[in-house]
Amino acid sequence: MFNKDLRFGYFERTCALLTCSKDKGVLELYVPDAQKRFSLKKRFNAFTGKNAGDKVVAGDLKTPIGIYTLVEKKRQVDPFYGPMAFVTSYPNLYDRIRGKNGTGIWIHGVPLNGTRDPFTKGCIAINNNDLIQLDQSINPANTLLIIDSSLKQGVSSAAYSAILAGLHQWKYAWTYNDLDTYLASYDPSFKRSDGMNFSQFKAYKERIFSKNEDKTILLDHLNIIPYPGEKQNLFWVTFNQLYVSDSHKFEGEKSLLVRLNPNQSISILTEE
Repeated sequence: MFNKDLRFGYFERTCALLTCSKDKGVLELYVPDAQKRFSLKKRFNAFTGKNAGDKVVAGDLKTPIGIYTLVEKKRQVDPFYGPMAFVTSYPNLYDRIRGKNGTGIWIHGVPLNGTRDPFTKGCIAINNNDLIQLDQSINPANTLLIIDSSLKQGVSSAAYSAILAGLHQWKYAWTYNDLDTYLASYDPSFKRSDGMNFSQFKAYKERIFSKNEDKTILLDHLNIIPYPGEKQNLFWVTFNQLYVSDSHKFEGEKSLLVRLNPNQSISILTEE
């Protein structure tokens, strides 16, 4: 833990990071080495949404604040957007449970002919040569985009240790059918990706745990990233999960949004 580069989070899964500071008008690319230490590879001037603040609804002309993946590379776009574009995953899970909407938040270029205003409708725009350099420098499937007005850095190693301990306790309780300890890891405001609230989730888990099945649950390749723009000590947690019980098997990506509480316990606000 103490030898890790924790400037942007705790990473077990290697990925490139794009960080966008809306206040500074820059998009930066950080690439990890074999020890997962991030170094700045490229810095681009960037245009963002015309209006300040976090995006809430379609048409508000704001660039969202949050953590996103690049879900598609568009090779053919309207010439207004330059030679190509990367499509982001906005709205992400946390956006959706808060009722945010709108789509089409891209990283794109500038008009191939003519000029444009020094702002966007909510996208991130960089010069076309910079966009081509970016395309040559990243694998979109293995790149995270962190957008904020001022990026959070300097979270203590103790905070990440507490979150890892809380995740271990949550997994242990889940594995051994300790329902009370398991549910204690969830916030009363919890809402799952499918809209299930805490009361519904509790009833669902009571039925599952009552079967008293033997389970194997493995978590690996954890990433824990401070969620930008928040003052609640929120962290975006992703990992690969293997779940095997007598009646069910699942292996795949899982995402949680957790709050680190003052007593160093965790509360899960949403999951997918």
